[in-house]
Amino acid sequence: MKDYFNDVTRFDHLFTFAVPYIWKTIFALVFWFVGSMLVRWVQRIVVRSLEKRKVDPTLVNYADHSLHWFLKAVLVIGIFGIFGVESTSFSAFIAAAGVAIGVAWSGLLSNFAAGVFLILLRPFKVGDVISAAGVTGVVVDIGLFATTIDNGENSRVFVGNNKLFSDNILNYTINPYRIASYKIQVDHSVDPLEAIERFCRVLATVPGVEPTPAPSGEILEFNTLGTLIVVRAATHQSAYANIVAAGNKAIYLASQEARYPKVQATSVLVSRNS
Repeated sequence: MKDYFNDVTRFDHLFTFAVPYIWKTIFALVFWFVGSMLVRWVQRIVVRSLEKRKVDPTLVNYADHSLHWFLKAVLVIGIFGIFGVESTSFSAFIAAAGVAIGVAWSGLLSNFAAGVFLILLRPFKVGDVISAAGVTGVVVDIGLFATTIDNGENSRVFVGNNKLFSDNILNYTINPYRIASYKIQVDHSVDPLEAIERFCRVLATVPGVEPTPAPSGEILEFNTLGTLIVVRAATHQSAYANIVAAGNKAIYLASQEARYPKVQATSVLVSRNS
């Protein structure tokens, strides 16, 4: 009988100790669920407000990400408060953890810092076509730690902001037009100036080629095969890939129409007296 009463007493103490934490856990889960809904609601309000003010989409996305993580951090602090963790103690813990995380995740923090500079200096924005860090494509998003780019094969590439910011960045969209260049090797029997004029005239008729500046060309070099020329045409970035393909086709048909001879590789025998 004595053992029975001891077991009942231990169960009563355990129940008395556990019940408050069970209720706190339930309340914390409800707090997290409701708080997450409020976070999303606040994010939508802020994003809509920025969009109504016609703020750049790059800044809108960055503000959305930053606000999300800030409010989630406040939510976590509130949950710790439910379990009786004082904010001062939690702040000290965060400071100590921040030092440890800063040492362990220095690369991640450098990506965050680079993301801030990308937003402030704005070498590109969402929707621009860029080439950097070995990736060429359309910028989809500039995040806190990485930039999202869709390349020409419609693959999504995530590039660390630090790697992106420390590399040379080619922005193909920032200028009003982009130049498509065509290098053409013509035979010795072909007048290079006449060929340049012919090809420029043909390129001007290709849909998507800008009239200003007009297509132009020049002689690059004279070599053993004949003359290497280049012709250039201006086009909008969105039509660049199509213009390159259409221009190559137009130049080929023009050379066929003019009956330009095919360039034949020649071998040169050099004799040397010993």
